Amino acid sequence: MPRFRLLVEYNGTRYSGWQVQRNARTVQGELIDAVQKVTGRRDRLEVYGAGRTDAGVHAVGQVAHLDVATTLPPGTLLARLNEALPSDICVRDLRTVAHRFHARHDAVARRYVYQVSRRRTAFAKPFVWWVRDPLDVEAMRRAASRFLGRLDYEAFSDDEADEKSTVVQVDAVEVVEDGALVLVRVTGSHFLWRMVRRMVGVLVRVGTGELREADVTRLMRGDGAEVARLTAPAAGLFLEQVLYPGEAFDTSPRGPMRIG
Repeated sequence: MPRFRLLVEYNGTRYSGWQVQRNARTVQGELIDAVQKVTGRRDRLEVYGAGRTDAGVHAVGQVAHLDVATTLPPGTLLARLNEALPSDICVRDLRTVAHRFHARHDAVARRYVYQVSRRRTAFAKPFVWWVRDPLDVEAMRRAASRFLGRLDYEAFSDDEADEKSTVVQVDAVEVVEDGALVLVRVTGSHFLWRMVRRMVGVLVRVGTGELREADVTRLMRGDGAEVARLTAPAAGLFLEQVLYPGEAFDTSPRGPMRIG
């Protein structure tokens, strides 16, 4: 049975996240349904993603591996899957890989980008967080440096520290201006549930002057209740890229869209 590596993009607005859930519509569930329709297989089928994006979160670079018994060549399988998928999910690339490849376990780094809009937009509302107050981008950049390194993010996540490690290696937090957008791009080993959205929520409050740069360190050491109230909306968050050994991140400063 072949194993395929998929590069998937999706608009997460209508979905309850990536992972299959009972009585909920998910991206993984839609992919499995499409594979079943295209191949006729109901058993010996697995779709495994590199990361579990939350409800309402998008992706331009989700990676998954697919195990399915089929004689269809990769190009044909790719075309037929996209015909079977809803319009807000697209498989951008599909190729055969060795069976030892694992989308989640082999990933060495992941990068998310969050889009903050400094103006109201008629078209991009599902993909940005519109912040009305002026933002001090330089203050946001200074505060972002406090997230760098191998730190305990228990206060920035809903994951339980007694069930899994809440220590995460964060390699970069970039705050970039792109037209009317302020992009917060976060690169790390892996991410906890709601961690990036809470990092962005804190940085935006630094930008508006509600918080000071030093508050980042204080909040990291807190119980998480204050940070939870600052969580940025899901709409602006995109899983941008997943990195594997021998690969490099795209260096483009642009986000998934541009608002002038």
